[in-house]
Amino acid sequence: MSGGVLVAGIGNIFQTDDAFGVEVAARLSTRTLPPGVRVEDFGIRGLHLAYELLNGYDGLVLIDAVPMGEPAGTLAIIQPEVERTDTPAIDAHTMSPDAVLASLAGLGGSVEKIFIVGCQPADLQEGMGLTPAVAAAVDAAVDLCLELVADLVADLVADLVVPIGKGTRS
Repeated sequence: MSGGVLVAGIGNIFQTDDAFGVEVAARLSTRTLPPGVRVEDFGIRGLHLAYELLNGYDGLVLIDAVPMGEPAGTLAIIQPEVERTDTPAIDAHTMSPDAVLASLAGLGGSVEKIFIVGCQPADLQEGMGLTPAVAAAVDAAVDLCLELVADLVADLVADLVVPIGKGTRS
């Protein structure tokens, strides 16, 4: 694995359940992670995240509140499709996974493997603190992120292994 894995919590702490990604990232930052894995709370700094990704990460896990039409607190792993654009689609204080990834592509960057750990919010209105249903999903999301990171690291390391030809003695 050359560039490592970035785990990015995103969201606005002043909009109730939109703080989900920020809370999960905070809890993940206290855990022991494999070498090459970095966790950071990017909050609403979408452009900052896009520029950070230009440093050459092999894997990205975004953690965010994602409206999916499911019961509040429902978790999902999403593999987004990244569309190339010539113009960055976000400003310094806008955050959505689609906009960040489109901006990254527009800036000439890419990440090999991208996943979003999303949680169905109950409320995205102004307010502090997660709703009970979303707060109850945070620990499960931490566990899901840890499993996803372990799988990502294993896949990225496996991609670096060069098979030895037949007939080679060890």
